[in-house]
Amino acid sequence: DLPALVDEHKARLGTGAVLLIADAGGKAAVAAGVTADLTDRLSAVDILKAAVAELGGKGGGGRPDMAQGGGASLECRARLVNATRADGQWTLTTERGETHHAAVLVNAAGAWADEIARLAGAQPAAISPYRRTVVQVRVDPAVPEDLPLVLDIRGRFYFKPEAGRLWVSPHDEEPSEPCDAAPEELAVAEAIARLEEVVDWRVEAVEHKWAGLRSFTPDRRPVYGPDPKVEGFAWFAGQGGFGIQTSPAAARLGRQLLLDEKPDAMTAGLDPELYSAVRFG
Repeated sequence: DLPALVDEHKARLGTGAVLLIADAGGKAAVAAGVTADLTDRLSAVDILKAAVAELGGKGGGGRPDMAQGGGASLECRARLVNATRADGQWTLTTERGETHHAAVLVNAAGAWADEIARLAGAQPAAISPYRRTVVQVRVDPAVPEDLPLVLDIRGRFYFKPEAGRLWVSPHDEEPSEPCDAAPEELAVAEAIARLEEVVDWRVEAVEHKWAGLRSFTPDRRPVYGPDPKVEGFAWFAGQGGFGIQTSPAAARLGRQLLLDEKPDAMTAGLDPELYSAVRFG
């Protein structure tokens, strides 16, 4: 129940805006909410419409404090196995044998971006995935609430507070094949050992551990925009470990390049050529 979740998050925030997106039977369900003190300046309906448009959907509505709608169709666990183009259209076939058609194929496949490029007949960008591990630990004494993000100047670890616990990473960057990454026990042990080198807290328990893949091009710049040689094929990949920080401007730039829109205040200072796939030959 997305509206109920929106209300729950609004209550936790006290003041602010909330946007939630969920998979609802293969469709993107979207809900937005704004706390009552902000509705004279910000509308949940406007937030919702902007989100639905970015997802490729239409419609939705509600009140200034709560709105909901739907976006594009989502198909999960459907690995692409074939991509052919004829008469200005892509025919895309998944491993389940399902077929989809599109005028433009956007390669936002992360660690699998080069695989998708090969299927489409495009020059791969030599994108390399690297595993990064994070561990959540409980320590004694408890983590101070005002503890800042702490980074080792040599790049061997970092840690930060999170809901009364500590998130620790050994700052690992291990080459990996594209996969659903899992934490290696050695990386977990290294994270704890490096933490204990610099603090006198006692690690009482490892509560959670996870890993993810950060994918980089050889020059460590992302690749955005149309492919220079394959018609109807575009890139949005190689963000490395900066996807969240760069996502507002990157998404805006990607949209403008795909739809041939002019730069706006957010992207006017960006040089699209820096991120073009032209540099890969």
